Amino acid sequence: MLAGSNGMRRIATALRSGADSSVCRSCQEAFGRRSYSSSTAAATSQNATGAEIPPAQSALKPAYAIKAGVVLSRPPQITRDLTSFEKAYYFYQKRLNERLALPFTKYFYYKRGTPADEDYKRKVKERLTPARDIGRYSAYSKDAWNDELLVGAVESEPEHMVEQIFKDAESVSTSQQEGTAKKEEIPRPAPRVTEADLKNDQRSLNRRLQRTLYLLVKPKDGQWQFPTSLVGPTENLRTAAERTLEQSAGVNMNTWFVGYHPIGHYSHIFETPRKDETGQELAGEKTFFMKSRIMAGQADLTNNQLGLEDFKWLSKDEIQHVVPLDYYLSIRNMLSER
Repeated sequence: MLAGSNGMRRIATALRSGADSSVCRSCQEAFGRRSYSSSTAAATSQNATGAEIPPAQSALKPAYAIKAGVVLSRPPQITRDLTSFEKAYYFYQKRLNERLALPFTKYFYYKRGTPADEDYKRKVKERLTPARDIGRYSAYSKDAWNDELLVGAVESEPEHMVEQIFKDAESVSTSQQEGTAKKEEIPRPAPRVTEADLKNDQRSLNRRLQRTLYLLVKPKDGQWQFPTSLVGPTENLRTAAERTLEQSAGVNMNTWFVGYHPIGHYSHIFETPRKDETGQELAGEKTFFMKSRIMAGQADLTNNQLGLEDFKWLSKDEIQHVVPLDYYLSIRNMLSER
């Protein structure tokens, strides 16, 4: 068995020429399995003249500038809109539940002759059912089985259900004791579409409440991107990302970094090599992104130290249209579909 780099080079020469029968079969098989190791050793141990190369001088080239990026997000604030199938399914479940509740008599809930009992009778006569949000449907009739809606019916729309519930809650109820009509004011829920949505204010966090929004910034004479800066000589990715966020969007945000490891990276190759401050030639940049969440506050570019001129809060589908294609292809798997 031959050993050392000289032996491995002899085996390689023998295998290429096929003329040296002194190399045993086991060495030939081992060289075939370890060709990557021997070729690397040969490439890094000698130069073209055969002289030994110190390990420090045989480092891989080209060099890249290392940057830290911040993927700062605001999670969804409300549930997503239901699909047509989901609306029909949940509405069917409501009517099915109405039939299952038939064994319970109304006097289980209301005492005979009370104002609540009289009000209940009046409302049931109007809508045929105790439920307030399933339309005109009678679970006691011979057609109770026909509890599905026709295509295009509005009864399964959440907005219609909400209106019916509030209409019922605010309806006039008879007061037997006072003998007067009384109307209760019920506070309505906040709309799902905000004023920022109507104005398309992309700087506002109070928009697209169903989606995850991400902070993008625009440098002067640059393109939209996540907040990014070079990693300092004494920094790790986490501390560099924290400093980047503070220097770019200000300190008026309560943020939380998720973990200490990057969730993705983006490589950019320069058209022509550049030199850094130390004179080292750089072939490109590699940006490693750290994940963060905003809990409160708002971005503020006043007195930012990274030369930024604008910011936006955008969802994944909006980001696709404002950043370069190669940038989006690198970051898209880091972004939430919602």
